[in-house]
Order: sequence, then structure tokens, then C-alpha cells
Amino acid sequence: MTGKLAILIHLAMAGCLCATAPRPRAQEKAEAATPGTALSPPEGNTTFVEGTTWCVAVSGVPSPELQRALDWACGPGSTDCSGVRPGGPCFEPDTLVSHASYAFNSYYQQNGNSDIACSFGGAAIITRKNPSN
Repeated sequence: MTGKLAILIHLAMAGCLCATAPRPRAQEKAEAATPGTALSPPEGNTTFVEGTTWCVAVSGVPSPELQRALDWACGPGSTDCSGVRPGGPCFEPDTLVSHASYAFNSYYQQNGNSDIACSFGGAAIITRKNPSN
């Protein structure tokens, strides 16, 4: 893998640092097909002004709200949640907050690290503190 597909995304899991490849966008496909095209800044969790950020579940959000947000991220939000399914590399710790943080951060990274991509109806927040430590 090269370029944007080789970037490691720090996933918001306590004790879990997994690598996923962001899905290529149409513009990236066009750039890859055009020799000599200058590459845009890499995707991932680095915002070039603010530094490294992650999107994690807010502690204290009621479980039903957190579950709805997680279901949306892994369903209509098109986030690949296979890493937190049984047998997945980030399944442990097997908690709703950990699994939601994984999904929220994955969605956030895949959608340009924008504030709106880390809302989830108030169930998520952007942090600069690496949650995998």
C-alpha cells in the first residue's frame, strides 16, 4: 500500500491501536491515475493546524443513546466495524463505550476529521489525548 492507503489510523480504544485503510475517494482515484499529480495532505488523524485528534464516546451517555449512535456508525454511516466484532483485533475490552469509540473514531477519520463527523447526536467528543494509552 502507498500514500493515503498506508496511513495508520489510531482507533479510539483503550489499549487497542489498530490500522485501517481509509476508503479511496473519487478524487484520490483520479489523482492516482494522473501521473505527476501533487498529492493532497494525507488523511488520518492529523489535522495540520491543531495536531493529532481522535473522536471518542462521551462517558456518561446513556447506553441506549450510545447504542443507537454505534448502530448508525456501523450501518448507514458505512464504518467498517469488523475490528470490534467477536474475534476482531479490537474486540477487547468488550464494552459499549470502547466499541462505540472505535466506530466513532473510524468514521471521524474517514470523513476528514471535521467537527461534524464527531457528533453522533452528542454521544462523541474530539480529544487530543491518545485514547490507546
